[in-house]
Amino acid sequence: MDDPSPKSGWLERLSTLLIPKPEDRDQLITLLHSAFKRNLLDSDALSMIEGVMQVSEIQARDIMVPRSQMDVVDISQKPEKFIPFVIEAAHSRFPVIEGSEDDIIGILLAKDLLRYYADPEEFNIRDMLRPAVFIPESKRLNVLLKDFRSNRNHMAIVVNEYGGVAGLVTIEDVLEQIVGEIEDEYDFDEEEDNIVMESDGSYRVKAITEIDSFNEVLGANFSSDDCDTVGGLVLNKFNRLPSRSESVVIDHFKFTVQRADSRRLHMLKVEKITVAPEAVAD
Repeated sequence: MDDPSPKSGWLERLSTLLIPKPEDRDQLITLLHSAFKRNLLDSDALSMIEGVMQVSEIQARDIMVPRSQMDVVDISQKPEKFIPFVIEAAHSRFPVIEGSEDDIIGILLAKDLLRYYADPEEFNIRDMLRPAVFIPESKRLNVLLKDFRSNRNHMAIVVNEYGGVAGLVTIEDVLEQIVGEIEDEYDFDEEEDNIVMESDGSYRVKAITEIDSFNEVLGANFSSDDCDTVGGLVLNKFNRLPSRSESVVIDHFKFTVQRADSRRLHMLKVEKITVAPEAVAD
């Protein structure tokens, strides 16, 4: 008979560790951390297991993109007017409004805009819209993830108790609570790409970029005494975790949050400014 596979051995050792069975959640977490210390679980596995356990306690309101920071398409605008905005925002899906952000009439997939270039005269955005899914702020993420999977939706509009739009949440937002940041085709990951210059003269900067590297590339003179990374520099100035689109001016640079989750900053837009006003968060 063949020797048991490494996977089987791992499961057997974990099962042995979990005997006697934990009686509550705290005991289970303690056992999982004990398994990690004994090298039965690696750090990624431990983090994901804890993430799975936490999603049942997190509500949609805790991770949603607030209404004020939603990128939406107004159906009253002509395609040539909103398409540049869609390209700049670089999302795959956009809520479409009619009149106000409380009147969301559907979801537009960015890829459907290719039909506009195929036949601009016949293009009708209303024909392109997918139904919008509305959920309460209190919806638990484990239930929402199950709904996303069963209904094949990737975005839900979060509404408050009065029926007004409070924000939106995507399947990626939910999964990131389990596995951490998910990079897509618009992200960059190579070390040499921590700082990327855009065509408009601004820079995309990963929050983990070391301050010394930032100073060297952009000619800045920030101190690394209090923090090692650009993300730490921005967090210190806000004195809290900022949300997407919030910005702050530090010396001769404006930092705008491009990507962040409920735990940390990921991506920043950095612009050089000629005269530095008071450092004020927007």
